[in-house]
Order: sequence, then C-alpha cells, then structure tokens
Amino acid sequence: MKEFALIFRLQDVAGFKPSPEQMQERMNWLAGIAAQNKLADKGNTLLPSPGSAKTVRADGTVTDGPYTEIKEFISGYIVVRTETIEEAIEMAQSNPIFKIGGNIEVREVLKRD
Repeated sequence: MKEFALIFRLQDVAGFKPSPEQMQERMNWLAGIAAQNKLADKGNTLLPSPGSAKTVRADGTVTDGPYTEIKEFISGYIVVRTETIEEAIEMAQSNPIFKIGGNIEVREVLKRD
C-alpha cells in the first residue's frame, strides 16, 4: 500500500473555526477512515514534487497539482493508506470541508529509508 497526504485548505478564517456540529461531522469522516484501517498516523514524512499532486474541489473537480489561490491557507492534513491515488481521491471527496468552501490536495508521501 502507498501513503497519501490529504492536505486541507480553506479560503478564510471563518471556516477554520467550525461549529460543534461541523466538528462532529469531521470526526465522523475521520473515524470512517480509521475504521477501514486506512489512517496512517506517522510523523516525519516527506512530500514529493508538486507535479504528482492532485487537488479535489467542492464541485467534485479533480485538478493536477497543488496550485492554490493566494488567499488559501493550509488548515491541516492527515495521511491515509491506499492502493492508488484514485482511492485516496475518493476518500477526500466525502470530506465535509467542501461545505465551507475548502479543498483538499492529495499527494503521495515518500518513505524514508
């Protein structure tokens, strides 16, 4: 299996301060990934060049690269374990961050030897 970083981006600070209901929705999403044993909780990871990254947008569009709007900021990330980048994209597409205008970059994680 490969590991992929799901990097969460928001366009404004308001989306960074979720309501209790929004927090519960995010926790449920994360618990679903953990229940599948696909949540990789590892530190000290490296990300390869941006050329291999994909960004998932709220409208379901998947684009090449991590290219962001200048106003966007990274609000967090997790690392998941899947067979392919397409499977990681499917996980990302069900994240509730899209309801508040965020997007998710999906990038393969390089392993250190």
